[in-house]
Amino acid sequence: MVRNFPLYTGYNWSASNTSGLPGGVSAFVKAGQTDGATEGFDSYVVGAFVCQKTQHSHPFGVFYGENPLSYSFPLVLLEISFVLLATRLVRFILKPLRQPKIVSEIIGGILVGPSVLGRSKKFKAFLFPENADFMVKNIGLLGFMYFLFVSGVKMDMNLVTTSGKKHIWITLASVIFPLSIVLAVGFSLRKSMDAHLATISSIGAVASTVSITAFPVLYPVLRELNLLSSEVGRMALSISILADTIGMVALIAFEASKQGETQSNNTGWYLMSSVLILIILLLVRKLMIRVVFRSGQDGKPIDQAFILAILLGALFMGFLTDMFGLAIGNGPMWLGLVIPDGPPLGSTLVERTETIASDILMPFSFAFIGMYVDVSNVSFVWPALKPLVAMTVVGYFTKILATVLACLYFKIPLRDSLALGFSLSVRGQVELLLFIHWMDKGILDPSYFTMLVLLTTLITGIVTPLITVVYDPTKPYRVNKRRTIQHTAPGSDLRILLAIQDEESVAGLINLLEASNPTPSTPFSVTALCMLELVGRAAPVSIDHDRQRQVPSQYASCLVIHNALSQFQELHADYLKLHSHTIVIPKRTMYQDICERALINKSTLIILPFNRDNLDTGVGTGERQRLGVRSVNSFVLSHAPCSVGILVDKGHTVRPNPIASSAAFGGAGHHFAVLFLGGADAREALAHADRMLSNPDVCLTVIRFLAFNGQGDDEMEKKLDDGVVTWFWVKNEDNERVLYREVVVRNGAETVATIQAINEDTFDLWIVGRKQGINPLLLEGLLDWTENHHELGVIGDYVGAVDFGDLYVLIQLYIEQYKRKV
Repeated sequence: MVRNFPLYTGYNWSASNTSGLPGGVSAFVKAGQTDGATEGFDSYVVGAFVCQKTQHSHPFGVFYGENPLSYSFPLVLLEISFVLLATRLVRFILKPLRQPKIVSEIIGGILVGPSVLGRSKKFKAFLFPENADFMVKNIGLLGFMYFLFVSGVKMDMNLVTTSGKKHIWITLASVIFPLSIVLAVGFSLRKSMDAHLATISSIGAVASTVSITAFPVLYPVLRELNLLSSEVGRMALSISILADTIGMVALIAFEASKQGETQSNNTGWYLMSSVLILIILLLVRKLMIRVVFRSGQDGKPIDQAFILAILLGALFMGFLTDMFGLAIGNGPMWLGLVIPDGPPLGSTLVERTETIASDILMPFSFAFIGMYVDVSNVSFVWPALKPLVAMTVVGYFTKILATVLACLYFKIPLRDSLALGFSLSVRGQVELLLFIHWMDKGILDPSYFTMLVLLTTLITGIVTPLITVVYDPTKPYRVNKRRTIQHTAPGSDLRILLAIQDEESVAGLINLLEASNPTPSTPFSVTALCMLELVGRAAPVSIDHDRQRQVPSQYASCLVIHNALSQFQELHADYLKLHSHTIVIPKRTMYQDICERALINKSTLIILPFNRDNLDTGVGTGERQRLGVRSVNSFVLSHAPCSVGILVDKGHTVRPNPIASSAAFGGAGHHFAVLFLGGADAREALAHADRMLSNPDVCLTVIRFLAFNGQGDDEMEKKLDDGVVTWFWVKNEDNERVLYREVVVRNGAETVATIQAINEDTFDLWIVGRKQGINPLLLEGLLDWTENHHELGVIGDYVGAVDFGDLYVLIQLYIEQYKRKV
């Protein structure tokens, strides 16, 4: 790596003499025989070198007449602020253009370098003087090291052995084919190259950069695009890990050959050093597994001292690999690879390190890159750069084409194939670090480095928006007709999908299933998804409890949920089928897995728990907070291929819970209420309530709200409502457990007053439609003070409010009836 940062600057000897040198500095010149001033020097110095004065750390203050920027620490603070501001400003400008964060950060680094702002001598002397450049570069190297360390922690190397043939063949096609073509192009253009680029090592370096996709670069881009849980995203991550494995082996072989160019025995020492590092990492791996095992047994978090030791170990591994010539970035990444991913250790390390590494240190890494990029020099050496541009462009085009052809061979759709090809062409941090390393080794000169950085930025800036154009992860579950409870044939299975994000939701969901009354004549098929947030690793995890009895210790919490559901299923074994799964995915893409499972299982109903942030329970609200649940629910409501129910469970309020304390949810004397305000959602709610009536111990009150003189009614919706209500009434006319009322209201205030009037501490379960098709007159004046009407609807938010005295639970069902633009 680059370590010899200049502390001395050349001085024009012909334009001055020693008397013209700045005060306090001295010049050394050796010409011919040594004299007293130069005694002990073994080589000649061309011209003069100026020793600059070392800066002190802190000033006394501007009121003492001192310039704070003449001192090192205030200057570093200003540099940090300016670099962060520049990268954030570029990010703000380019984000509407669908540019990834990496492109903005590279451009931000180029801005502070000699290509833009650094061209001004005043700016450079003011903010980045030559005797302070080393600080930015060292912090930048530190950023690269911790970035690679965190990436190594997230990588799941088990994918190397568990990947299927499809992934392996696509990996080989996407690596070998472009590698061969670039090598062929490079050797064919060798006569037109200069001495630096014409070497075999330079051509091989360019070919490997184009052909190998780095996981640490691909993962952040896929996370930005919300593609980690998609089929293309998972395939891209697997292929990138396989390609990284090939790249690591190739890099070690390449470095060994470079070491042997000086002395043949250096190759042997290099390989011995690699083996030593491998032994150290294996010992560290055993220690890590033992610590994680003890933490799982004790149920305690990882000790803070151990976390600190690992973070310091990343720096030490960088020192070892740099000392042995293995490249400074390899050590931290290899250490990250041997750390068990996921909770408790991997997630803790990522949470403690990722923000500082990516948001504080990495901007300096890109400023470090920008200091070596000088766009103005490209035009002067453009003829020499043409072969490099040709090799790079042909290589990326070949890589995309090879990936697409390999995918089509395995019958992957064309759009998915293109998206995968574009994803595997993303370049970023790892390639930039390799460029620096190769320039340090003399493989590249500054002009080639500049061109490679520009080409890296350009290709990433082009392919990333194209991924979003050709691929939409929500398209598979976009359907024109959604499954509903109303249109489920009598006697057929009611297929339900439960989305569970914590143990607190299980009791309420089981009670709701019991209330929905599975019977031999109305059997249920339930798919339960226990969803855990993906932290500390990159690849999503999927566990099918029907097939996989052994669950990794870090995900043992899902077994409690699985066991509770299994016990409920055993009580209704003849007419209730249960399929339990655990999925570990990012919070932002949970809705994709929920909707995809619902489509595959042909579910009629998705039931989601509602997040109550501030329940007045008399206990701390921290235990009740489930961050991100609302956003998940909102996305599910927008993309679900079937009806959706949202359960607001108040079972932990101070008021006694008559439902949970009974033998079953549908125990004797339980009274449910349906608030029928009209529309598709209300009709679906009434259909679900009708199923509950098959339980002889359930009483049901249906309140239908009508607008005064039919004001604001939609004629078609009114006819559909009349048809469903008439069917329900005719079916239950002689049922003494059913009470039906109609209420005429003039505005939202009268609607709320009616609901409050019938609330007599007798209803155990309230069922209400969300909002689709409701006459706006019934809600007039209510939209201004509801908080969650987008998720629960206006009436749902009111009934589910904390201060609604005797409410136990609310389920909100709806079916969207609008067309989507595809």
